[in-house]
Amino acid sequence: MYLNSIGHYVPSARVDNAYFLNVNGLTDEWIVKRTGIHTRCKAGEGEDQNSMALAAVEDALSRLTDYDIKDVDLIVAASYSAYDTVATVAHETQRHYDIDGAKALYLSSACSSWVNGLEVIEGYFAMGKASKALLICSEHNTLYANEHDPKSGHLWGDAAVAAFFSKERLSPDDIQVKQIYTCGLGNIGAGPDGVKLRPRDEGIMMPDGRDVFMNACKYLVVALNTALAPEGLTIADLDYIICHQANLRIMRNVAKAEHIEPERFLSNIEELGNTGSASAPLVFSQELARFKPGDRIGITVFGGGYSCGAVLFERYPPPI
Repeated sequence: MYLNSIGHYVPSARVDNAYFLNVNGLTDEWIVKRTGIHTRCKAGEGEDQNSMALAAVEDALSRLTDYDIKDVDLIVAASYSAYDTVATVAHETQRHYDIDGAKALYLSSACSSWVNGLEVIEGYFAMGKASKALLICSEHNTLYANEHDPKSGHLWGDAAVAAFFSKERLSPDDIQVKQIYTCGLGNIGAGPDGVKLRPRDEGIMMPDGRDVFMNACKYLVVALNTALAPEGLTIADLDYIICHQANLRIMRNVAKAEHIEPERFLSNIEELGNTGSASAPLVFSQELARFKPGDRIGITVFGGGYSCGAVLFERYPPPI
């Protein structure tokens, strides 16, 4: 399974920490110390989950050279901040590009949704029911965020990522998806009560941030090690590690626990905040030019609910 192209969209607006002092009483110093966030991106007027998704698809299309978007036979939308739970991002994309005959579906597993979507694509490829797929992850967190909530109102950002995958290698520039691992963790810790999004009630809430923090630190490592094990690799063998961008302290804890140089951990949370399940692939897309032939890149995520997942990518040298 191969990544053919990836693109992203990040709204231009930034909300700095000073904004929250009069909203929920949190100072810039307090927010930075506990989260690492200085600013977060926010969708503008007229922007929504669908518009961000289509902008990300356009960005990915600009680098897709080996086939037309109409050749895609599977469209997977993966996120949790749905604009419409009936007419989903997948179906809106299918209509926008007139992708005839493609399967279109939406799935959600909190902040691990993107990795779960990738595993669904792997399954369709393995069953021979698809050969080219489009995975879209668009999060409009600020639509649902309660800014007055001092526990999590200051965390959220908006962004979208889109990626094209093929069952077979089509280009020397394709990046191989070596391993995918996902696991539901709803039976541990605070589980489904750790993070909630109930649109009719109170928006995105994180009642038990400490439990989320502790389990994220643990299962980001567990997920990545599990994905690496079939390849005979450890986290130390990776050239770059990308964690779900929930909290800079979580990433630093993982680096310290695994004795990995912090420089190998790529992040964007300082500027963009927590962009949900789009966050880790967004970092991957933003840093794509950094990855050299032979590099191994690990993505590892933890989602409220709870769930975890990890992916191992390898950038192959061009064929001789």
